Amino acid sequence: MPADLNGYWKMISSDNFEEYLKALDVNVAIRKIATLLKPDKDISHDGDHIIIKTLSTFKNYNMDFYVGKEFEEDLSGVDDRKCMTTITWEGDKLVCVQKGEIEGRGWTHWVNGDELHLELRAAGVVCQQVFKKT
Repeated sequence: MPADLNGYWKMISSDNFEEYLKALDVNVAIRKIATLLKPDKDISHDGDHIIIKTLSTFKNYNMDFYVGKEFEEDLSGVDDRKCMTTITWEGDKLVCVQKGEIEGRGWTHWVNGDELHLELRAAGVVCQQVFKKT
């Protein structure tokens, strides 16, 4: 059964984020700024329609999608690439596969108590982030 992702979530930890950004070939200046940020997530989840807003003082990134429907994702706010993205439920985890230049790229969101977990993957590198519901 899909998890309820609705809510506003504040980052409490991020492990291996700089290595993840290196795997995406993000330039060193942007990496240094990005690793200092603690972005929030504002998630609206209504059936198969999900909007995930990643909010920070540097850049904001919005994803608006329907579960199970492939779409072209413009990652100009992240690493200036485009990819074909499909997001599905695997049990209570929301799993994203991003097909493009970077092998093995994607992410997984799941909820554990009042925490939202995010695993980011690219080119064999894994970053773990945790957010707390406010």
